[in-house]
Amino acid sequence: MPDLDLKTAQTIVDAALKTARDKGFKPLSVAVYDARGAIRALASEDGTSLKRAEIAMGKAYGALALGVGSRAIHKMAVDRPFFVAAATHAVGGQLVPVPGGVLIKDAAGAILGAVGISGDTSDNDELAAASGIEAAGLVFDAGA
Repeated sequence: MPDLDLKTAQTIVDAALKTARDKGFKPLSVAVYDARGAIRALASEDGTSLKRAEIAMGKAYGALALGVGSRAIHKMAVDRPFFVAAATHAVGGQLVPVPGGVLIKDAAGAILGAVGISGDTSDNDELAAASGIEAAGLVFDAGA
């Protein structure tokens, strides 16, 4: 299994937050997991609401657990709500089925981990995540 090191995870966080500031997004929380589901980096900007980090973690962990970006999980929730409810239970409640959970892949398509962002609109959260992943020289998969 390819490894996502701490330096790369921190690059993703820094670049995602820079994108958010450059675009005037609301304060964000960013969570980065490696492929085995271990948290590699977690940051919340000043001014985020109380549970933004947990929501960001749920977006990323859910994407990693199901192997698809959370945009695809959102579609599943609309089309197959009982499946998503069961999957949420199966992963211990750590699944937030809205955009903003993005898989991190290498150039060959291997999953290295996932990023979850929460704080602005789901589309803006996803955009910041994708920007962070690209800044680290990796490939993003939002599940679109």
